[in-house]
Amino acid sequence: MPKRRPTPEISLSFLDVICCGFGAVILLLMITKTVEPQVLEESTVIAEGRVAELTEQLFEIRGETTVLNRDLAAKQEQISEFEEQIAILQGALASSKSRYDSLQTTRNANSIVEAQLAIARQELSEEEERLLGRDAERKNQLIGGIPVDSEYIIFIIDTSGSMFSYAWDRMLREMEATLNIYPNVKGIQVMNDMGNYLFSRYAGQWIPDTPARRQLILRNLANWNAFSNSSPVEGITQAVRSFYDRDKKISIYVFGDEFTGRSIEDVVLTVDKLNAEARTGERRVRIHAVGFPVQFIRPPELQDTGIRFATLMRELTHRNGGTFVGLNDFRP
Repeated sequence: MPKRRPTPEISLSFLDVICCGFGAVILLLMITKTVEPQVLEESTVIAEGRVAELTEQLFEIRGETTVLNRDLAAKQEQISEFEEQIAILQGALASSKSRYDSLQTTRNANSIVEAQLAIARQELSEEEERLLGRDAERKNQLIGGIPVDSEYIIFIIDTSGSMFSYAWDRMLREMEATLNIYPNVKGIQVMNDMGNYLFSRYAGQWIPDTPARRQLILRNLANWNAFSNSSPVEGITQAVRSFYDRDKKISIYVFGDEFTGRSIEDVVLTVDKLNAEARTGERRVRIHAVGFPVQFIRPPELQDTGIRFATLMRELTHRNGGTFVGLNDFRP
């Protein structure tokens, strides 16, 4: 029998196993290798830089937050002030509403009283007329000695510098007082002593009487400083020529402080011709006058024009069924 060979210490099978194991390791490394290896130091630097950037952004955000909080506090303070002002205004509004309601109540009560007085006056007038006859009506149409039976009234106002500078406020008061004694008329007209109209669109026409138009007349008159020669003659003659109507009861009111014309007699005679007596003996137009003593603030030797105005107006009003009122003060 042939001899067997002895088994070697390292056989091919062992080498095959070793090679296969090593190859498997290499294969696993190749499969699991996805990214290049990074240097740890570089990663640390990048991370620190990012942290610094985020920290800076955090500080900026905190600074902006501080500013916004400050602005918010200021806005809240403003809101508090506005709320306080609103509360004050609401209180004032409530107070105004209360006063308004009180005035309305008072006004309604006054209206009732006025209505009752009007009824009482009507009843008294009817009874007085029944007892005394129709002459009672004429007696009752005097207020302060001035007949107020006219349905149309014309104001002739001296717009000279002396009147406008010294007596204008008092004139406006007297104008309003005169209007008040005529609560209802059919027409009003306002001219200056030169015959110029306060409202040119109503030249030669009557201004309809309404409360709104009365207020408008007083407002426009407050600044009316038209040229004047301080003589009422032109205004009176134009008023009589333009507005006389035998079917209308008309009164003229002259407001002035001086007469600079040459002759008082000539003025009186001129007005007599224009404003002739009717068959009843009455003049076509009543002429009243109010004298403002502006000229008497001057020395006695310079008071002549004021004295002449008073003399002229006394004569004109006496001849033309009116009344002259001389004021003792031109200040309001």
